[in-house]
Amino acid sequence: MRIQFDELGYQYAAINSIIQAFDGQQVRKSEFTIMDQDAQGKLFGNNGIGNKIDFSVSKLLRNVQQIQIEQGIPISESIPVPFPQFNIEMETGTGKTFVYLKSILELNRKYGFIKFVIVVPSVAIKEGVMKTIAMTKDYFRTQMQGIVYRAFMYDSKKLDEVQGFARNENIEIMIINIQSFNSNDNIFNRTDMDALYGISPKQLVSETNPIVIIDEPQSVDNTENAQQAIASLNPSMVFRFSATHKNKSYPLLYKLGPVEAYLQKLVKQIEVAGIKKSIDGNEAYMKLIGIKATKKSITATIEMLVKTNTSIEKKEVKLKKDDDVYIKSKRIAAYEKVGFVKDISAEPGNEYIEFSGEPSIIRLSQAMENDLQIKRAQIRKTIEEHLNKELKLNQQGIKVLSLFFIDNVANYREYDEENNRIPGPYAKMFEEEYKDVIRSEKYKGLRDRHVPVSEVHDGYFSLDGKGKIKNTNGSSQADESTYQIIMKDKEDLLTFYDEAKGNVKKAHKLRFIFSHSALKEGWDNPNVFQICTLIETKDTITKRQKIGRGLRIAVNQEGQRVPGFEVNTLTIMANESYEEFASGLQKEYEDEGIEFGVFANDIFSSLVIAVDPETGYKTPLGHQKSTELVQYLKEQKYLDDKNKGTEALAKAIKEGTFDIPESFKVIADDMKEKITSAIKEKFNIDKIEIKDKDNAVTVKLNKEALVGPFLELWEKIKYKTTYTIQLNSEVFIKQAADKLAEELEVRITRLEYERHRLETTGSGIETVKEEQTTFAVSEKQYEKAPDILTYLQNETKLTRKSIIAILKQSDTLRDFKRNPQAYMMETARIINAAKRLAIVDGIKYEKLTNGDVYEQSLFMQEEINSYKESIVPVHDNRSPYDHIIVDSAIEREFAENCERDPNIKFYIKLPPEFKIKTPLGNYNPDWALSLQQDGKEKLYFIVETKGSTASEDLRPTELGKIRCGEKHFAAIDTGITFKRATEQPAIYS
Repeated sequence: MRIQFDELGYQYAAINSIIQAFDGQQVRKSEFTIMDQDAQGKLFGNNGIGNKIDFSVSKLLRNVQQIQIEQGIPISESIPVPFPQFNIEMETGTGKTFVYLKSILELNRKYGFIKFVIVVPSVAIKEGVMKTIAMTKDYFRTQMQGIVYRAFMYDSKKLDEVQGFARNENIEIMIINIQSFNSNDNIFNRTDMDALYGISPKQLVSETNPIVIIDEPQSVDNTENAQQAIASLNPSMVFRFSATHKNKSYPLLYKLGPVEAYLQKLVKQIEVAGIKKSIDGNEAYMKLIGIKATKKSITATIEMLVKTNTSIEKKEVKLKKDDDVYIKSKRIAAYEKVGFVKDISAEPGNEYIEFSGEPSIIRLSQAMENDLQIKRAQIRKTIEEHLNKELKLNQQGIKVLSLFFIDNVANYREYDEENNRIPGPYAKMFEEEYKDVIRSEKYKGLRDRHVPVSEVHDGYFSLDGKGKIKNTNGSSQADESTYQIIMKDKEDLLTFYDEAKGNVKKAHKLRFIFSHSALKEGWDNPNVFQICTLIETKDTITKRQKIGRGLRIAVNQEGQRVPGFEVNTLTIMANESYEEFASGLQKEYEDEGIEFGVFANDIFSSLVIAVDPETGYKTPLGHQKSTELVQYLKEQKYLDDKNKGTEALAKAIKEGTFDIPESFKVIADDMKEKITSAIKEKFNIDKIEIKDKDNAVTVKLNKEALVGPFLELWEKIKYKTTYTIQLNSEVFIKQAADKLAEELEVRITRLEYERHRLETTGSGIETVKEEQTTFAVSEKQYEKAPDILTYLQNETKLTRKSIIAILKQSDTLRDFKRNPQAYMMETARIINAAKRLAIVDGIKYEKLTNGDVYEQSLFMQEEINSYKESIVPVHDNRSPYDHIIVDSAIEREFAENCERDPNIKFYIKLPPEFKIKTPLGNYNPDWALSLQQDGKEKLYFIVETKGSTASEDLRPTELGKIRCGEKHFAAIDTGITFKRATEQPAIYS
């Protein structure tokens, strides 16, 4: 199968923007002398051929501005010197290599340019460019009426090719990586080469005034030496192609960034799937986040497990030298083996923390955890996602590929004693999980291929001198053979294995690819649908590099693109959460210069204010007016301090109240419409939730109400109490054992799987949940069982004898081995709950006689902010404030009934500070009120408004607190009646 090429609309627009830049310029060929040698060894002069442009800078700027207006790009106000340079922005996977190759041929056809140099940042990208040149040769021959061109990679051992570059009259394209000519020591820059008779390759190339294409300029001319090297080529003009340009000082001719590419469905949409282990505390986890050094001390921040009252959570903890990690975890048994902090290194590039136990050292950004279960789960889920896509896409003639990134090749391939290659841990996991998954009836149709599992996966790694695979950084000489092999296999990898058709190469069978860092750039494949990151330490492969390997639109067996998100979805099986991946990807975009939702001063500069009817020349708004408009938006509070759109801007546009200054309206009749449209494109208006601040209300203290009925009621309820407890131990042990047997649930460790779709919009990267599930992993026996009795003693404050009795009577100890930490924590929680409930039965409250009361100052806050939907107006001074703030529909109904009932003389919603101490925690009653019916004696009530009055509908702890509350009020005054009611009329019953 061979990939088919068709010039797409957006690619045509990019090519045309380059061609239009030369309109009206004087273009011709130039000739110069090259020394050569005849058959007798005599030197003679030969003609070299080059490009020659006599620039009119004003015409060039005019062209550029018209191109930018058509593209909706902020206009440029000048052209760089000494030679023009332009940026072309194209998202990874949209065919930028195809675009600049086609541009080269079109520049020759229209203007006669013949000398071109493509500068790349790495060997990997150089190999990728050469592969694209080979793949497009037949297409260009057909499209360009047999145009003749030669493309070659610069090789310091083949300087005759450089001489041919300068001499030949056909199109010459030299591909060279920047490292080959950015130093005086490079052969390219030396004049002592006999092959060129004292002329350096650089001199020959510079005489041709080549048009220079820079592929990934942020990695090519990002140093002063590199910039000087580019200038030394004496280029006629430079076109800089990148997905994100860091250097924005050059005019932008075309923009197809990640937002535009996603919205136009020109690349795959991205899903991020992540797997995390439920936190059970049976294994220690630590990740070194950062180290801070001062003159007095060095402090390390680590993420670790910490025990709370009810669970175990990951938290950031500060560690200093000699700190006991077990104590810092709040005594999680798994941390006993870690010991204490021996040393902390803050040396830049060598930050680490050293412990007295295991592990001995953790380095910056490195995590300590036993994550083989997670790695296995990542592999399994990648296989499942892969096979699910095969079920859907194979029938459309699309072969599905998955790519695994690893950071240590020994995890995939090992060697036995006789130096034979054998599967490493990841390869073994893959084969075990693949065999298990493919066994499912769901994938029966996929099993019929009869390809052994060992042949559906393989690795692309560099080799050492003895032919063994090795770790490399992706830029070494040893990597070149890796690039050549995978580039050669690129189209075979897209072809189905079909013995009948003779498609039986190794690459035809291959569907799962394992790679080291060699494939982090320069190589991609349109049919990579899953990318799994099996990285143990700090990930050196950026998120953009990862997604870049599979962003390209898929192709079928005829090599034709198959568009649409229903086919083109790239699943990233990340070694982090989807939130971390999404935020990290957005940060990478921002670090590379993409400004999500930011209104730069020149954002409106390309809006058209007039068109010349004769020439068609369009007059743009310009930088000055654009800056004025942005400043106006800031003054109206439509933009914040960072020039990002505010809620006020979204509201104004949604409600049709947005307007612009009169000075802009007179520029053009449709100026307001154009500006509004530009704002909507930049600012994701529809997804901004607008809060109605008009509903804000200030609730005020009514001081006139703090007399008479209020004081009578307050005098009844203001007293505090103390309590004592009597507990029957035999009854308690039985109750606790029964409760433990009934409620204890100890689950084995589970893995959580989530998959989220990423949406790239003008305001940033947003996530949409698509799948969430959990699945169990195999039960395991833990090396050392924790001391359960000591743990439960510390947590429950019971004697060892009582604890042993409870555990025996509950008959739950069999669950301890399944998950020791979870068993201990759940058992402690249940015993403590049983203890608290038993205590309530034996509790006795007594009124304090030392004058300790709840202070009337609880009602001294003069103003409280709230909203209309949360308040009930108060009439006749029957409550301390002019409104009651309610938290539920039941509270609202109660307050409204109180307002309607003339028999209720005064009522108070008791403030949160009105707390009654109980063994179950502090209790805050809901309401206090005084009632007088038909002139009879006043009655005083404490009312608890709940959704139900039935005891069985209340949580045991909540019910226990309410019972304690009843005993408290009975102790301070027998004239107070305690009620639980769902509505006011129940008070009378």
